[in-house]
Amino acid sequence: MSDASAEVAQRMAEAAGTWLDSLDPGQREVAVGPAPGADGETEAERTRWFYTPTDHGGLTFHEQRPAQHRMVMRLVASGLSEAGYTTVATVLGLENVLDRVEGFSVDWGRERTRDPGLYHLRVFGEPGGPRPWGWRFGGHHVSLNTLVVDRRVVATTPCFLGADPAASPLLGGTALRPLGAAEDLAGELVRSLHPDLTARAVLLPTAPNDVVAGNSSRVGDRVLRRRELWRRGGHVPDRADHPVTGLNDADQRALALTREPQGVPGSELDTGQRELLRALLGTYLGRVPDGVSPLSRYDDPAALNAVHLAWAGSTAAGEPHYYRLRGPRLLVEWTNVHRGANHAHAVWRDPEADFGGDVLAAHHATHHP
Repeated sequence: MSDASAEVAQRMAEAAGTWLDSLDPGQREVAVGPAPGADGETEAERTRWFYTPTDHGGLTFHEQRPAQHRMVMRLVASGLSEAGYTTVATVLGLENVLDRVEGFSVDWGRERTRDPGLYHLRVFGEPGGPRPWGWRFGGHHVSLNTLVVDRRVVATTPCFLGADPAASPLLGGTALRPLGAAEDLAGELVRSLHPDLTARAVLLPTAPNDVVAGNSSRVGDRVLRRRELWRRGGHVPDRADHPVTGLNDADQRALALTREPQGVPGSELDTGQRELLRALLGTYLGRVPDGVSPLSRYDDPAALNAVHLAWAGSTAAGEPHYYRLRGPRLLVEWTNVHRGANHAHAVWRDPEADFGGDVLAAHHATHHP
């Protein structure tokens, strides 16, 4: 890892430490979890993540003073690029927009259903010390998971952002589209393909209603059910035992996350299409600071060659669709299906090292045998 990664880790540690110092004993009990890798159950909780409006684990904004809210957002900003932070802040604010879209009427048995105060922060371990530590921030359509080992940021995935509505009207005839570039670049890319390549890229004429990997702790290990998108003890949606994707068995097999990537590799794209692919990657990998982002990896033509584009659903703009980008240490998934294709999910993962499990294991093997 670079010195820039260490600088980002230091900013994170300072922000996390300031926040923790502001908490009273009752708040700390909820806000702090054991150090990463302490035991199996600890890791089970640290790697249990959500992107639905459920209990993500940790201290909510509602349980904090306004000054502490600011400290939370300082920590969140330390782990994001400027554009990434702006996007996350916008997604939080969309809860108020969604409430209006639904007529301020959705009732899940809590004081407010669409709630910009229902975002959780939890710190694992002691920030800034010699031992591994991490933090998790999440709520509806946001999940940020960060691990620091040997005073360097070693993991920033899974990294999930969503938008509901995906597009909202603004004054002057413009629209608020927090994830618009990730949709537009992918659409331009798939529509630019030669028909032979399109036939290989489009795996299924129907789009799944959610990302295929869901909120699994490990990519591709099994088919998730909708109930697993929600923490036990809270609201669980109807049809909870249905697959996350909403697809039948045959369609699930067509979109399964196979060992070998499906779709069209970057090596078969022309120069303009490769530029679109590189820009599309940037809308995901650019969420985090340059010092920890793997985006520069794709300046190497060989790395870009290995990235596969796969699609499901319509390729026409404004219609329900899904896509993914798959390559070594890369899984990007996007879906925009619900509310007339106006509800987007966009997740970036590292299938080999989500939550930093590989680096954490090596650290403990070396320092704590």
